[in-house]
Amino acid sequence: MGTQEPRGTEQPRSTQERLIRTTQELLWERGYVGTSPKAILERAGVGQGSMYHHFAGKSELALAAIRRSAEELRQSAEECLGAPGTAYDRVSAYLLRERRVLRGCPIGRMTQDRDVVHSPELRRPLDELFGWLQGRITEVLAEGQRRGELADGLDPAAGAAAVAAVVQGGYVLARAAEDPAPFDAAVQGVLALLAAQRTPGTATAATTG
Repeated sequence: MGTQEPRGTEQPRSTQERLIRTTQELLWERGYVGTSPKAILERAGVGQGSMYHHFAGKSELALAAIRRSAEELRQSAEECLGAPGTAYDRVSAYLLRERRVLRGCPIGRMTQDRDVVHSPELRRPLDELFGWLQGRITEVLAEGQRRGELADGLDPAAGAAAVAAVVQGGYVLARAAEDPAPFDAAVQGVLALLAAQRTPGTATAATTG
């Protein structure tokens, strides 16, 4: 009996995981409207009964997928923003981290979907992620000020809003041009503005490494 119970619980978890992962990918590719239950089932390789065993319907599965994507983006952002180094170094690491720019942001993509935006439940993970991200960058910039790394005249909240807007706007520009260059240019622009706020000693230390 001890060997039967783990097998019995492992398979449902595996099926549920495939459904969530598949829905994440399809939402990123097609958006909410373009992601049909049939497409999810075909790509996940599971039957309709398996899907409705774990989720009441498309909306519930999409919510699980959006929450997963939001959590993964939060973790990847925190790896940069919570790392050692100056405030500038940490924000720079976040802006310059590897991204699939031409696919856009998996969460930002959802903000362009009317069905998601008009659903308080589906929209909540988006609002929570963007709110957390802007707040976290604000904390990093404010910490940089307290340490004397950044000029007192910098508004941490405004700086964080600019960083967040540049990332999402950069995705849109890059996808419109079918070229990552606009994203890279936007990132370099906001980094130049932030670099101008570094105190002379900090800027020198960062340059000399």
